[in-house]
Amino acid sequence: MSTPRDFYEILGVNKEADQDTIKKAYRKMAMQFHPDKNPDNPEALEKFKECAGAYEVLGDAQKRAQYDRFGHNAFRGGPGGGQGFQNAEDIFSNFGDIFGDLFGGGNSTRSRKSRTDPRRGADLRYLTEVTLKEVLVGVEKELKFDCEEGCGECKGSGSEKGTKPVSCTTCGGSGQVVTRQGFFTMASNCPACRGQGSQIKDPCKKCRGEGRLQAQRSLRVSIPAGVDNGTRLRVTSEGEGGYNGGPNGDLYVEVRVADDEHFERRDEDLFSVIEVSYLQLLLGAQVAAKTLDGEKTIEIQKGTKPGDIVKLSGQGLPSLRGRRRGDLHYQVMVKFPNKISKEEESLLRQLADLQKVSVSESSSLFGRKK
Repeated sequence: MSTPRDFYEILGVNKEADQDTIKKAYRKMAMQFHPDKNPDNPEALEKFKECAGAYEVLGDAQKRAQYDRFGHNAFRGGPGGGQGFQNAEDIFSNFGDIFGDLFGGGNSTRSRKSRTDPRRGADLRYLTEVTLKEVLVGVEKELKFDCEEGCGECKGSGSEKGTKPVSCTTCGGSGQVVTRQGFFTMASNCPACRGQGSQIKDPCKKCRGEGRLQAQRSLRVSIPAGVDNGTRLRVTSEGEGGYNGGPNGDLYVEVRVADDEHFERRDEDLFSVIEVSYLQLLLGAQVAAKTLDGEKTIEIQKGTKPGDIVKLSGQGLPSLRGRRRGDLHYQVMVKFPNKISKEEESLLRQLADLQKVSVSESSSLFGRKK
């Protein structure tokens, strides 16, 4: 079995592309390989279906998140994997709102229906940053962002209470004006009603006939302990408001973990550096070490060498999937004094004599304590 092509590659976009960019890329490729423009061309039809399969996943925030994490394996053995389109009609029935702007023909009724029926609002993405200490225990973050919401006064219709939109006389209520170019038909949004199929004669005073309002939303979201860079949290119904009374989209909170000056993270384990004196390395010692929980005592074994690793079990980060904490690893670095006293120099010279080690007669290397 051949490996499926990458969905981002199929649509010609990078993995950081926003939803609007993905939609525009799909529209462009759909126009290029549309069956009306490529009659009796099976290769173009296959590309048409391939593009639709990619957009089925990348055009949906939840499916896209699964694909980013697990690739094509996210949809093995189940629907929603972008591979279910058998013919062009399947694609028209799923993405009629997109093709209604590009092509005329058999899906015009569906396109017209999608403009007037309640529709779900767009999903939103929000980036938030947490510290390692917040990763340790979890944190509640207050999020503030701008979004569009359906007008509560007119329920998204755009018309003043007690009135209704009237059918557009320019397009006859279809929302489209159709032109023919050679062997295929082109349809574009009606300029009079902007593709709505109707016109508002008495607009709502609150939203000025738009049916939507700009709003600033504020909510508190719990970030669980153990999150890592790229963790996405879904907050249901906190995305943009729906259209014509439809449900809200969802909010996806993406977590970024800030760099820490003392610790480096690798999964649930933490890594740091601890400095000890050369005497503590030679003789062993109990020394204080920084952890995310505060200072802890660690044991430096007698004869420890510079660069050795000392582990403090259970002082790393918790797993997002369980309670076990990782470990904290310290790389031991030796700290030499800048100056030594006359008495210290004398003792070191005695030690050098005992070990028959040749040393300099000058003490300028360390200076001299006063």
